[in-house]
Amino acid sequence: MKQDIKLQKLELLKADALSCVACRLYSSRTNVVFGSGSSTAKIFFIGEGPGQEEDLRGEPFVGRSGKLLTLLIEEELKVKREECYIANVVKCRPPENRNPLKDEVLSCNHFLSSQLDLVQPRVIVTLGNTATKAVLNVKDGIVKVRQKTYEFNGFKVVPTFHPAAALRTGGMLIAQMRSDFIRAKKIMNSV
Repeated sequence: MKQDIKLQKLELLKADALSCVACRLYSSRTNVVFGSGSSTAKIFFIGEGPGQEEDLRGEPFVGRSGKLLTLLIEEELKVKREECYIANVVKCRPPENRNPLKDEVLSCNHFLSSQLDLVQPRVIVTLGNTATKAVLNVKDGIVKVRQKTYEFNGFKVVPTFHPAAALRTGGMLIAQMRSDFIRAKKIMNSV
């Protein structure tokens, strides 16, 4: 699919998301945080849901977690953030930054599935427990499932920690995220 057609389809999908009232999250959002990046991205990052800064700005991963994510993208993948695609499993901020509930994730799932179908990345990196469980439909947490590569609807999936968790706990998790990004880069360049 040509890039301009992909962009048009992503914009139409975004317009649908902007008017979505399928779950309770719409009632407290400031902005829908649809996703951002290249429609031809080789790598697609998936987080759990927008935080306060993302809700205010309408873009994913723009706060402290976003700065760490951008740093790891540039240092480990050797690409610019704009060359990736970044989205969340839910497009509206859960109250008080709680994890999205299962019904909220299910209500938003068609948006994420459509984004993946349009972008067609070579590899997906799930960021944290919520995104990993939602995408891979696993019960185990990120500590148990990371360091492996999974298949999801024909995509290679590399689970890693959420940047916010790495910021809270420090160097060890950041080092583990770096190793996961290196693995994702190898897959991205070999597929």
